[in-house]
Amino acid sequence: MASTAAGKQRIPKVAKVKNKAPAEVQITAEQLLREAKERELELLPPPPQQKITDEEELNDYKLRKRKTFEDNIRKNRTVISNWIKYAQWEESLKEIQRARSIYERALDVDYRNVTLWLKYAEMEMKNRQVNHARNIWDRAITTLPRVNQFWYKYTYMEEMLGNVAGARQVFERWMEWQPEEQAWHSYINFELRYKEVERARTIYERFVIVHPDVKNWIKYARFEEKHSYFAHARKVYERAVEFFGEEHMNEHLFVAFAKFEENQKEFERVRVIYKYALDRIPKQEAQELFKNYTVFEKKFGDRRGIEDIIVSKRRFQYEEEVKANPHNYDAWFDYLRLVESDADPDTVREVYERAIANVPPIQEKRHWKRYIYLWINYALYEELEAKDPERTRQVYQACVELIPHKKFTFAKMWLLYAQFEIRQKNLPFARRALGTSIGKCPKNKLFKGYIELELQLREFDRCRKLYEKFLEFTPENCTSWIKFAELETILGDTDRARAIYELAIGQPRLDMPEVLWKSYIDFEIEQEEYEKTRNLYRRLLQRTQHVKVWISFAQFELSAGKEESLLRCRQVYEEANKTMRNCEEKEERLMLLESWRNFEEEFGTDCNKERVDKLMPDKVKKRRKLKAEDGSDAGWEEYYDYIFPEDAANQPNLKLLAMAKLWKKQQQENEAEEMAPDEDIDENES
Repeated sequence: MASTAAGKQRIPKVAKVKNKAPAEVQITAEQLLREAKERELELLPPPPQQKITDEEELNDYKLRKRKTFEDNIRKNRTVISNWIKYAQWEESLKEIQRARSIYERALDVDYRNVTLWLKYAEMEMKNRQVNHARNIWDRAITTLPRVNQFWYKYTYMEEMLGNVAGARQVFERWMEWQPEEQAWHSYINFELRYKEVERARTIYERFVIVHPDVKNWIKYARFEEKHSYFAHARKVYERAVEFFGEEHMNEHLFVAFAKFEENQKEFERVRVIYKYALDRIPKQEAQELFKNYTVFEKKFGDRRGIEDIIVSKRRFQYEEEVKANPHNYDAWFDYLRLVESDADPDTVREVYERAIANVPPIQEKRHWKRYIYLWINYALYEELEAKDPERTRQVYQACVELIPHKKFTFAKMWLLYAQFEIRQKNLPFARRALGTSIGKCPKNKLFKGYIELELQLREFDRCRKLYEKFLEFTPENCTSWIKFAELETILGDTDRARAIYELAIGQPRLDMPEVLWKSYIDFEIEQEEYEKTRNLYRRLLQRTQHVKVWISFAQFELSAGKEESLLRCRQVYEEANKTMRNCEEKEERLMLLESWRNFEEEFGTDCNKERVDKLMPDKVKKRRKLKAEDGSDAGWEEYYDYIFPEDAANQPNLKLLAMAKLWKKQQQENEAEEMAPDEDIDENES
C-alpha cells in the first residue's frame, strides 16, 4: 500500500489568489513595446567596419571568409542557399573559376535543384561566358527535360545572341518531349517573328496532333485567316469537324467555323454549318449555337429563316422530352403540332409512327385515353392534310386491330372510321365496320351512332333491327325504349309504339322509370287517348304514391278540357290527400295541399277554399337528440315539423300547443302589470 501511494504522481497545488481586485497601475502591451524600443534590447550592434589596406590583409580576409563558408557547407551540405551565397561571393571577387567550382560541387550534392542551375547559367551569361552558359543549359535540359524554365531561358539566350538556327534547334529538341501548349505557342511566335509562316504552319500541324483540343484547331484556323490564307483556314475547319466526328462534336468549333464563313460573306455556307450542327448536337449543349444562329438570321436572313431557327430549337426540346419519357403523350402532341405546321409529309409520318409505337404498357382504359388520340390525329392528318384515303384507311384498321376489345374499346374510333368510309362513299365498308364493332364490343354509343347513321340514310327497317339488338343488349335503358317508340310514332305506327311502351314498362329493371312513364303518358295525351292515359296514371299509382304523380294526374284531369274536368281534378286531390295521410314525408303532403289550394283559388268556390285552408298544417319547431357515428351523444338539433288538423292522433298535441301559447300570453301580461306600479313609485319619488 505504501509503495502504491508513493508511486502516485503528486498534483501540484495551485496558488490561490487572495486579492482579485485589479492593480492600481495597469501595464498595457503598447507600453511594453514602447519601452523595448526605447532600450533597443533586441538590436545587435553592427560589426565593426574594417578597411583593407594591403594585399596581405585582403588574402587574410578571403581566407577567413572562405573558411566560414566551408564550415557552413560542412555543417549541412544539403542547404543549397549556402552554396549559392558562397559562389556569389566568389563571383563578386571576380574569382569566376572558383565560383564555377563551387557550383559544380553543389550540383554533385543536388542536381535536381532548379535554382542552382539557373544561378549557375546566369553567372556565366553575366560574365559573357557564352559557351560555358550554353554548356550548362545543355546539361540542364538533358538532366531535367520537363522543367520548362530551362528551355525558355535557353531559347531566349540563343535568340538574344542572334543565333536563330540554334534557337530553332533548341525548340525542336524541346518539341520532341511534347511539352505544354504554351511551349508550342512560343515556338510558333518565334517563327512568326522572323516571318517564317510556312514553318509556323508546320508547327501548328504537329501541335494540333499532340494537343487535339477544339481551341487549338480554332487557333490554327485563325492563324491561317490572319495571314489571308482563307482556303487553308476553311480546310482546317473542315479537317477539325472530320477529326472530332459526330461523337465528339463541340458547339464552339461550329460557331467559330460559321463566323469565319460569315466574314467571307458565304451566308449559305453559314446556314448549312449551323443546321448541320443543330441537327446533331444535343439541345442542352447547343445553347451558344442557337444564340449565334439566331443573331446571324436576324442580321442576314429573312423571316422564314428566323422561323426555321425557332422551329429547330423547339424540335430539339421536344426530342429531349420524348426521349426522357416516350409515354408522355402530351409532349408527342406538341411535337406533332410543330412538325405538321412546318415539315414535309414524310417527316410528319415518321414522327407519327414513332409516337404510336409507344403503346401503353398496361391494358387499362384510363392509360389509353390520351394514346388513342394519336391515332385519331394521324388518321385526320392523312385524310385532310395529306389527302391520302388509302393511308387513312390503313391507319384506322391498324388502330382497331391494336385495341384490346375483350377488355375495353373506344366507340369514338369505330364511329370515326365509319364516318370516313361514308365520306369516301363506301357505305358497305362503314356498315361492316359498325357491325364488327357491335359484334366484338357492344356499347351504347356504338348502337346510337349506327342507328343515327341509318336514320340519316332513311333505312328505317335497319333502324328497327338495330333497336331490337340494342334493347336485347341493354333492356334497362329507358332512353332507348323512348327513342324506339318515338321512331314508330314518327313513322305513324302508333300500335307498334304503344306495344314498345308496354314492353318497356314491363321490364323488371329500368334506369329511369319516371322518364319512361312520363314519355308513355305524353304519347297517349298526344294521341288524345284520355281514358288510356287515365288508366296509365292508375297503373303508375299502384307502383308509386309519389306526390308529383298525383299532382301530374290532377293537372291532366284539369287539362282534359271537358265539363267534368274540375270535378275529376278535385276528386284526384281528395283521393291523394286521403292516400298520403299515412305518408312519412310530410313535406310531400304539404306540397300536395299547396297545389290543391292553388287550384281552388283559381277554379273553386269560397267554401272549397275554406275547406282546403282547414287542411293546411301548423309549422312547429322541435328538438331532437343527435347521435355520433360511435353511438355517443352529439348534442341537440332544432327542426320544423308539420301538424295536420285532420290527423286524429295529433289532436291532443294541438290542444296542448294552444294551451301553451295561452299560458305564455298570460305570463307576459302579468309581467307587464307588475312593472307598471314600480314605474309609478319611481315617478313620485322623483
